[in-house]
Amino acid sequence: MTRGKRARRDGDPAAPTREPLPRREPASAAAHSHGHSHSHAHSHASGGVAAPVGRRARTVLAALTGALLLATAIGVAMLWPGPDARVDSAEFLAPGVEIVPATVTSTSPAASADEIAVIEAVGRAAPLEDRTLSVEVPPEVASGGIHEGDRIRVLRVGAPSGESGEAAQALYYFDHDRTLPLGLLLLAYLLLVALVARGSGLRAMAGLAAGVAIVLWFMLPAIFAGENAVRVALVAASAMIFPCVYFAHGISVRTTTAVLGTFGGIAVTVLIALAAGRPTGMTGADGEAAQILYSTHPHLSLSTVFLAGVIISGLGALNDVTITQASSAWELRAAMPQASRLEVFTATMRIGRDHIASTVYTLAYAYIGSALPLLMYASTINRSLMDTLTSGEIAAEIFRTLIASIGLVLAIPLTTAIAAALATRPDEGQGRSLRQQLEERRSRF
Repeated sequence: MTRGKRARRDGDPAAPTREPLPRREPASAAAHSHGHSHSHAHSHASGGVAAPVGRRARTVLAALTGALLLATAIGVAMLWPGPDARVDSAEFLAPGVEIVPATVTSTSPAASADEIAVIEAVGRAAPLEDRTLSVEVPPEVASGGIHEGDRIRVLRVGAPSGESGEAAQALYYFDHDRTLPLGLLLLAYLLLVALVARGSGLRAMAGLAAGVAIVLWFMLPAIFAGENAVRVALVAASAMIFPCVYFAHGISVRTTTAVLGTFGGIAVTVLIALAAGRPTGMTGADGEAAQILYSTHPHLSLSTVFLAGVIISGLGALNDVTITQASSAWELRAAMPQASRLEVFTATMRIGRDHIASTVYTLAYAYIGSALPLLMYASTINRSLMDTLTSGEIAAEIFRTLIASIGLVLAIPLTTAIAAALATRPDEGQGRSLRQQLEERRSRF
């Protein structure tokens, strides 16, 4: 109990008294004050005063974003494949062949590492349910990729004409049944995202789902329909930006700045990919999947399909750095309210340089991890390092990493410049400081 409180309780008139607390604003007045000031500033979690954005800057941002959104919608409408242009899917299995789920009950090693192994399994569905099966497994899987209790998919080849019985059918290992474990991993991932990132993480997942839907329902059918793959990828990437950014981070000046920076990065990526694709000999025909694709759809241009993949592959990292730079610029402006635009730009670029280094590592290491068997095989061939790096699939992935990294690097100063230009001083263009305006509003009530 303070001395002032004790004195007031005893009725001491000479006791020191405390200054009266400021009168709290009525709810209606507080709402009015908040609504008026929101047009000039965004709130920060730190509780500091945010950098204001003028009405003209908001109008310019809205006009540019609206124009990009309209152009994207027109592009989607023009390139959208009609019902007659869609490619019919081919049958996955030949007649008389079916896939049956089974569970491995026992394994036995093959006589040598390059021989086919035979394992025992129990069928889990008709027509082989609860029956003991002898399944042939290729040596590369049997050497360490299959164990007792594994859920597998067995390829059952029917008996030839004139033969019958179990001995007349052949059973081969086809693949592992990964539905349950992958479903559990996805569920665990969603739960962690919900617990750690909460609403923003779940909204980001919704944006990701929208992006995947754009690829499956627009991009792939349009390329199969004969449209230029680079043009389709450019429109698809533009369409993917809006849900990916706005779903996860909301609609604000910051996120709109990031959207403009991402569009700039995509434009740079497309131009450099088109300019460098032919001189570097990126045919897109490297790899078994590309060759199978061309054999079934010879009307496709594998080189443009490859460049389309380059454009899409860098979109996630590009969005990451533009969001970071836009947010950093606003936070630095709030921390340095009297700094010039150039000072805010310079300080934000220091963060961007660190982000560039870490993101380039991410792109490079992601490829190294995914292509490790190919790199190991290439290292056993007696050829120079330069020949290895500039040949086949390795050269294609190096090209992909370099193009995506160049677009990413150039998007950082572009996004930073836009954000630094928009995040103005608190008293710039307002005639009075923000503190003076707040004090005037408080005095009214």
